Amino acid sequence: MTTETLARTPLHALHLELGARMVPFAGYDMPVQYPLGVLKEHQHTRAQAGLFDVSHMGQIILRGQGAAQALESLVPVDILELPAGLQRYALFTDGHGGILDDLMVANAGDQLVLVVNAACKEQDLAHLRQHIGEHCEVESLFKTRALLALQGPQAVEVLARLAPQVRSMTFMQFAQLQLLGVDCYVSRSGYTGEDGFEISVPTAQAEALARRLLAEPEVEAIGLGARDSLRLEAGLCLYGHDMSTATTPIEASLGWALSKARRSDGTRAGGFPGAERIFAQQRDGVARKRVGLLPQERTPVREGAQIINADGHAIGQVCSGGFGPSLGAPLAMGYLSSDQATLGNEVWALVRGKRVAMHVAKTPFVPQRYYRG
Repeated sequence: MTTETLARTPLHALHLELGARMVPFAGYDMPVQYPLGVLKEHQHTRAQAGLFDVSHMGQIILRGQGAAQALESLVPVDILELPAGLQRYALFTDGHGGILDDLMVANAGDQLVLVVNAACKEQDLAHLRQHIGEHCEVESLFKTRALLALQGPQAVEVLARLAPQVRSMTFMQFAQLQLLGVDCYVSRSGYTGEDGFEISVPTAQAEALARRLLAEPEVEAIGLGARDSLRLEAGLCLYGHDMSTATTPIEASLGWALSKARRSDGTRAGGFPGAERIFAQQRDGVARKRVGLLPQERTPVREGAQIINADGHAIGQVCSGGFGPSLGAPLAMGYLSSDQATLGNEVWALVRGKRVAMHVAKTPFVPQRYYRG
């Protein structure tokens, strides 16, 4: 795909003005870094506040009395009892229990607001229309709304200058607020492990809001490079790398995302695609699962590296890896045979033919700092 055929977010011209290095990502021309550089962008987000353009993500509205029940038929998550003003992490599963995508679902009172991954958004929209389009209205906001993420410990101070009520919001709360006189959806959430907000803004007003936020002394523009290192330190999955249709929620160590009411012994057990396989894995265990990995030398271990045991037998593969600026060391996640996945167990990655020792480790690698009140 050439640069000319890549889609552009509403902030594309602003990225170029700010000196961003642009790269193809999920069909979009996206900023991977700015002149500050990935390392400093990462550290700035941890210390102050970073502004991310995540407008390539897909936003979808579900409307109608049957919307919550309809969506529950596609996800292993409690949507019916999701209170207005809150959002929840969810997973679309297929008939084999594989993960089609992960998404956020917010109850805006009279509608559900979904945020799905950029690379999956067209298929997610088709999936929703095919399976639940008869029961509720499914509206794409792909062209009409942009999405900004303001992340870091100073994010609340910055956003409170535009909307003081954000101070009282806690992690995963969702509100419809006016910013610069424009109606926005705001959630106290993000993908960095830090406190922060995701802001859905009409496309036409996105650049004005971004410029206003960037004018604040605490805020720097942050690219995809630091977004990836931040989420990796926080132990957060990236769809298409750490999970896919080839992995179930149990294998991906996302069993916590299955709501109590939807589990095999829950009040509304099952009823979502792949439920029986997922319940069987919860009961009987899995052959492999996603774990955190800490390389024991400075060599970064990247996605795709084979993992072996002391005897040289293949026991898994790295799904994400790199350097953690806050951790001050390389870090990775990977899928390991379950009998090798105990904390502290020593395994080896093959990096250009060399064995790199790694220890199975807990995630997150850096403590999450969500604001829970």
